[in-house]
Amino acid sequence: MNRLAEIAKLAGVSAATVSRTLNRPELVAERTRVRVMNAVQATGFRPNELARSLRQQGSRSIGLVVTDLNPFHATLVKAVQDTAEQNDLNVILFTSDDSESREREALLTLRSHMPQGLILIPTAHTRQHQKLLQGLTVVELDRESGLTGTHTVQAQNRQGALEAVRHLTALGHRNIGAIFGQLHISTARARFEGYVQALQEAGIAYDETLVRYGNDLEASGRAAALSLLAEAARRPTALFVSNHEMTVGAIIALRSLNLKIPRDLSLASFDDSRLMLLHEPPISVVAQPTYELGKRACEVLVRALEGGEPQHLRLEAPFIPRGSTAPP
Repeated sequence: MNRLAEIAKLAGVSAATVSRTLNRPELVAERTRVRVMNAVQATGFRPNELARSLRQQGSRSIGLVVTDLNPFHATLVKAVQDTAEQNDLNVILFTSDDSESREREALLTLRSHMPQGLILIPTAHTRQHQKLLQGLTVVELDRESGLTGTHTVQAQNRQGALEAVRHLTALGHRNIGAIFGQLHISTARARFEGYVQALQEAGIAYDETLVRYGNDLEASGRAAALSLLAEAARRPTALFVSNHEMTVGAIIALRSLNLKIPRDLSLASFDDSRLMLLHEPPISVVAQPTYELGKRACEVLVRALEGGEPQHLRLEAPFIPRGSTAPP
């Protein structure tokens, strides 16, 4: 159901009456006008933006809400924009900073622009905003909120982490530290589960003192690495970090402690980049197909807008061993 029809149904009037109320309110009876405007408010639309959108004949747009604009997300955005352009769609971009209030404001603003659909990197708060997503075709990218009726596109997060930590155990490491994002985020949870599974397969008991948690940002990776190396009852011989930005922070921490990779500590990361390649030695990584993730998310949305069934894609994220991992 499109935005106009949704308001019309709620107000008990025709779509034409909704359009007339927004564009020529003087032609509509006061009682009807009040019903329509109450329906507009109830659905979360902003009247001025809604009226403007109705007048923009032929305008085709989709919303895109990401949690940050780091290199990973910038590549996702580029892929979505490229694919949208190929399908004659404009992209309206917002960042949520993983904030409940900023995500809510982004969704409210997007609803007022009446996008054809939405690509969303969910936050821990997305389920609270379910009403703002009603009536929209939604593709959840990179993460999943657990909401029903959405499409999802993400990497094989658990498998990628499993392969990385298997590599470390195969090298002979037994004390394997790890830094994860917050476990209420689906990607962090899946990568944590892959880590634990790899330990179990190698007959290594899970040790919570070897695990730290951050917020996916560089500073938290640095703080987590410093804490882990200073406070762990047994210093790890290898470290798995579950995203790019926290890996950068961990590398900074290791340098501040004059620890050499891999002589003093083997390091494996989730996410590849030119920085991981240019580091000496190059960092062993789980390589997410970042551009492909954004491209496929937009393709799924386009098909969904044409009436396609819900899709749940999991793209392979292979582990690439490089010079940062070696036997202890």
